Amino acid sequence: MQNLLIKHGRVIDPSANIDGIFDILVENGKIKKIGKNLEDKNSEIIDAKNKIVAPGFIDMHVHLREPGREDKETIHTASRSAAKGGITTIVGMPNTSPVADNQTVIEYVLSKAKKESLVNIFACGSVTKGEKGEELAEIWELKKTGAVAVSDDGFDIQNLDLYRKALQYCKTHKMPIISHTEDSNLSKNGQLHEGKISTLLGLQGIPACAEDAATARIIALVEDVNHPVHFTHVSSKGSVDLIKLARSKKLPISADVTPNHFSLTDEAVLGYNTAAKVNPPLRSEDHRKALLKGLKDGTISVIATDHAPHLWTEKQREFSSAPFGIVGFETMLSLIITNLVNKKVLSLKEALRKITINPAKVLGLNKGTLKKGADADICIFDEKAQWTVDSTKFESKGQNSPYHGTKLSGVVTDVIVNGKITVKDGQII
Repeated sequence: MQNLLIKHGRVIDPSANIDGIFDILVENGKIKKIGKNLEDKNSEIIDAKNKIVAPGFIDMHVHLREPGREDKETIHTASRSAAKGGITTIVGMPNTSPVADNQTVIEYVLSKAKKESLVNIFACGSVTKGEKGEELAEIWELKKTGAVAVSDDGFDIQNLDLYRKALQYCKTHKMPIISHTEDSNLSKNGQLHEGKISTLLGLQGIPACAEDAATARIIALVEDVNHPVHFTHVSSKGSVDLIKLARSKKLPISADVTPNHFSLTDEAVLGYNTAAKVNPPLRSEDHRKALLKGLKDGTISVIATDHAPHLWTEKQREFSSAPFGIVGFETMLSLIITNLVNKKVLSLKEALRKITINPAKVLGLNKGTLKKGADADICIFDEKAQWTVDSTKFESKGQNSPYHGTKLSGVVTDVIVNGKITVKDGQII
């Protein structure tokens, strides 16, 4: 493996509180040194002048679709799309076919990733067998096989006694739970946020209280058991308020938001635009503002895409029949820069913290840092460059993006994964 020397870039590493013009020497796939005017005759030079050099991004909420729905996405195509977006580590959710509730599926994903992925892939197992919310999966076996967390993402566990037992079991084995919070009794048959837009379109809505109620009861269980829960794709003001209160009590709770939910409102589905149909739904402006406030004050410590590729033919169905989900890898950084950094919601360093060291801490991963000896996962990008989204050119099989035709700021130019150049001058190599 050839050594690399990245020169003249503005290095931002939130984990080490670094923000300045430095060179980085990569040797044997690891960060060897960060300093001024570094030289190494045996290294390939990467000129990062006028660019940002950051730890490779971590996306802790991803739908790989493999095994089972390789027509929508494969581990290989997902990894190409992630790399193109500067994401060097992804965590696959368990709602594959079959569900990742056993050793065999976890082993398959990790083995396939080792052979075919351009980025680091970790697996998340399910909390319950078949994600049915009826019987706990063999969580210890999942952890031994390599799962870094468990979740019934896509479904909320309605049986609170079962959820409490899951927390107790995960506490014993030091396994974090990622929680999809949705009271299905309140959200059943809903298609979009319940409000003015749902009334205008004549479609059944999903009330914000469906998320709020589920969030409140899980917080009560966390307070009882004292084991970490990470609330994923938070979308409502009520949930933000509840999580903020729980964190003020020092409960082991964290949360993420998707770029979609801080960038768009339910107005994006006007005209029955299925590209913006997602669960939890895009909500009204007051909820979006609450998410921005939560990001700013630290209540929401992570940004994750909930990358969910679908066939375009599926998304072309009438709204009530189209699947929920938006692809997110290749627009993540640009949405963060355009809608958070440029609008002064977060500094660039704080924004990067939410996609590097913070998700690494939530999951206990030795990633998200440029400290000496760390894996050389690096993203180089031009913060000011602009581009127009063309979802037909995504590396992902999924083209289901509401941002097609939108001009955004922030372009990934070079990506290094474990010391190997994966993207060079914006192209996968």
